[in-house]
Amino acid sequence: MLPPHTMPFHNPALFARNETMMRSLRDLLGSYGLIDQPDQMSGYAADWSGVSPGLPLAVARPASTAEVSAVVRLCAEHGVPVVPQGGMTGMAGGAMSLGGELLLNLSRMNRVVDVDLLNQTMTVEAGCVLQQVKDAAAAAGAYFPLALGAQGSCQIGGNLSTNAGGVNVLRYGNARSAVLGLEVVLADGEVLNLMRGLRKDNTGYDLKQMFIGAEGTLGVITRAVLQLYPMTPASSTAWIAVDSPSAAVELLRHLRARVGERISSFELISRPMLELVLAHHQQGRDPLTEPHPWYVLTEWSDSMASLDLRAQMEHVLGEALEAGLVRDATIAESLAQVGQFWSLRERVTEAQRAEGAIVKHDIALPLSKVARFLDDAGAFIAATLAGARVIVFGHVGDGNLHYNVLQPRGAAAKDFELAMKAVSRRVYEMVSELGGSISAEHGLGQLKAQQVFALKSRTELRVMQALKRALDPQDLMNRGKLLPHPTERNP
Repeated sequence: MLPPHTMPFHNPALFARNETMMRSLRDLLGSYGLIDQPDQMSGYAADWSGVSPGLPLAVARPASTAEVSAVVRLCAEHGVPVVPQGGMTGMAGGAMSLGGELLLNLSRMNRVVDVDLLNQTMTVEAGCVLQQVKDAAAAAGAYFPLALGAQGSCQIGGNLSTNAGGVNVLRYGNARSAVLGLEVVLADGEVLNLMRGLRKDNTGYDLKQMFIGAEGTLGVITRAVLQLYPMTPASSTAWIAVDSPSAAVELLRHLRARVGERISSFELISRPMLELVLAHHQQGRDPLTEPHPWYVLTEWSDSMASLDLRAQMEHVLGEALEAGLVRDATIAESLAQVGQFWSLRERVTEAQRAEGAIVKHDIALPLSKVARFLDDAGAFIAATLAGARVIVFGHVGDGNLHYNVLQPRGAAAKDFELAMKAVSRRVYEMVSELGGSISAEHGLGQLKAQQVFALKSRTELRVMQALKRALDPQDLMNRGKLLPHPTERNP
């Protein structure tokens, strides 16, 4: 479900300026495929970022690649900007109108086109919900590894456009690692077919990679060929107490040396995060009898059903306990207990919202720099913003931390958010100084489009801008996202 939001008032002048194009869209898509009434558009207005939506021109809901192509071509002819939309679960305002754009929602394009078990691939349309993709793979006896808290709502096109991460990156990589082919509608409406489901294709530039993580700024992803993997019937999950993030990283090194690629997830959880979730989760229980400052939630899996992975986990964690890397641990005894462990991790967003205003930082760091960042950033926030509560969790196995700051109790939300703008700038500077990234898996959207100019090299930005100009010379594709709008860019 989308968070509640208010749709901006209707602007007849905006509609009137594009009346000719709107008539063409209505003829193309029909009344079901084009939404232009404010009360009906409200469900497409906002994502999960909390950013206030701008006023869109209308919502187009094409049912095929041909219709997407025709819609984008009309927009190019009339100079109307386009915002591609998936499941609207984004956290950076990347699929929302800034004002005046046509929202291009792909939710009607939701077919699993083909499953090729011999080639271990699946062909899907961009509007397929991620859970639908995972279920279709499982029904065919295969496994699709992308796993997110929002997988019941997010769509695969959005996952690829933001290069989504999730809990299985440590073993399977980000979303781009699962893509063998793409179909993309370019800014002029032309269809770029890159749907070869090949693992080796050394015939020039790997063009599909330009569109993965581009957040719809270079074109609209309409279909994809995804890579499947063998199912993993053997699995085991543990909740582990450690002294510090440094101890967690050292534990990961120890586990990798013992079990290698069987580690699919390795999540870092702070005690304040756990306490926050427990305060708002009636069925939640602390997995251990005594509190500890930090925890790791890890899941191991293997395709060999006969493997006793739980026994191996018990033995390896016993070694870690003797070596002082682990303070306590419990291994899930049932699927129900596995679900209980993961619910503590997955309910953090809901718990944070219940506490008031929050400023989120989705960052990535070299594993060797995680502890230093947490120490330095924690000291800075404590000295700068008295009473602010820092909630840390994330996929530490791949260096991705969600470093979130909750408003002090009793403080006004607006005052806190204003003060946090300067704090966030310094947090991002710290990340950059340590060789990290200010966006690990949520994308830049509109929230971080300006910050990227302060933190990337001029050469890197020049190449990004050159790609944008080459593929979208009118700057119509999701303008103001990922890269700032031209009027806002630094010279």
